[in-house]
Amino acid sequence: MNPRPSFLSAAVALLQRLWRGLRARQAGAALAGVPTGEIDQGLILRAALTDLLVDRRAERRSRTLRAALYFLMFALPAALYVGFYAWSAGLRFGPTGDSVAVVRLQGEMTEGSPASADRVNAMLRKAFENEGVMAIVLAIDSPGGAPLEAERIYTALDGWRRSHPKPVVAVINNLGASVAYLVALHADRIYAGNYSLVGSVGAVLSGWDAHEGLGRLGVSKRVYASGELKTMMHPYLPMSPEAERKAHELVDAMGAAFLAELQALRRGKLAADVDFGAGGVWGGAQAMKLGLVDEVSTLDQVIQARWPGLAVQDFGPRSGSVPFAGAAADWIGQLLARLAARANPGIELR
Repeated sequence: MNPRPSFLSAAVALLQRLWRGLRARQAGAALAGVPTGEIDQGLILRAALTDLLVDRRAERRSRTLRAALYFLMFALPAALYVGFYAWSAGLRFGPTGDSVAVVRLQGEMTEGSPASADRVNAMLRKAFENEGVMAIVLAIDSPGGAPLEAERIYTALDGWRRSHPKPVVAVINNLGASVAYLVALHADRIYAGNYSLVGSVGAVLSGWDAHEGLGRLGVSKRVYASGELKTMMHPYLPMSPEAERKAHELVDAMGAAFLAELQALRRGKLAADVDFGAGGVWGGAQAMKLGLVDEVSTLDQVIQARWPGLAVQDFGPRSGSVPFAGAAADWIGQLLARLAARANPGIELR
């Protein structure tokens, strides 16, 4: 007893039968239009030869279609899977000659995000260790985030600059605020566009306070702590005066450290009559006047002006879905269009 045909084989066989049926009807119609008694040997031979050519081409189309379906069902998903993880690990197929590396600091700087220290540092390491990379551009578009993530990035950046000396510039795109700007301070030069937002020097400590809402519902939470500050920032308990003072001490200390680093790294460039520690944000042109950035320029302008003629490698990391999805969809569409065109070749025997 023959095994049941697979779904793929059945689909291909059905397409074959439909195609042969269509060609047979076309051939029958051609013969039907000839008056009785006028069908000669030549016409019969031509019809038989046409049917033979149709069968041969149908067989070739069947093999092509079968191979394409196998590829779309198995090979392509496997290639996308492997390619995605290779891309995430930092594998790039870029220019073989000298180039400029663009490393992106994009989105909120939190653990696990595209702007986390783990992901940004991995790309920085590859850029510094690549002998073909002549310079590195930090493309920043971030509101900031966790101070520790920024500290891990700029300390690693300082270390690689000592072991692999290369020019490093920071370009602020839409936003370079808080600790994202703190990372930019460790570049050789800082650029921002006219409409970029720069600044927000300082620290913030925030949390929810829901104890009054729970009190209206007659709900409370029992918490036993070994010290009066152990429950500081607890969302279901009111803040004690001691906890309030401690919270202010923490943010004041971190804000002062940020301001001191700004003043040290931008010494001689900052305007003297501005309280940068107040947390203000400025546009790119005003930030240049105040000394927060060195020049007003966009990412493309910086690369073109400083390294003309060099290829650009985008190391990422980027947020979003699988990086090959758009290109794969375009390629699949083109392949299906070609198959459709081959399925209706318009055979004509003269």
